[in-house]
Amino acid sequence: MTDNLPSMTDADSCLSEKELEVLKKQYIREGEYVTEQTRFNFAWGLIKSKNRREQTQGVLLLTDIYREVPDRRRECLFYLALGHFKLGNYNDARKFNESLLEFEPNNHQAHALRREIEDRVAKEGYIGMAIVGGVAAVGTIILASLLKKR
Repeated sequence: MTDNLPSMTDADSCLSEKELEVLKKQYIREGEYVTEQTRFNFAWGLIKSKNRREQTQGVLLLTDIYREVPDRRRECLFYLALGHFKLGNYNDARKFNESLLEFEPNNHQAHALRREIEDRVAKEGYIGMAIVGGVAAVGTIILASLLKKR
């Protein structure tokens, strides 16, 4: 059952505005009787959007589905992890992805996403250290120049 989820390349690709509009129209057309499949499809499309606001909306919609529809939790876990990853919420991404791996320890897509999360966290950690180091160096230079003037 682990092969039903997309590869990281497919999961990270974006939908066109036209494709997302089709999902949105279906969601709106069903109104208060919207099916779980339509909700899931729309949430999936929003997460695959390039727009951060739409990605956030997709995560919120998937969170509702996750809470309300136990049969969809497995699918929701992966896309919640992916959505949080795309939004830069790496702790939440890791939490949802690890939950999926508890159920499916051999899930290749979840392992690929785990590597992506860890790589991104490490990269941003290095960038943060470089910024702190640069600020410290500038502070040291300013302090040294002030001390020289005395």
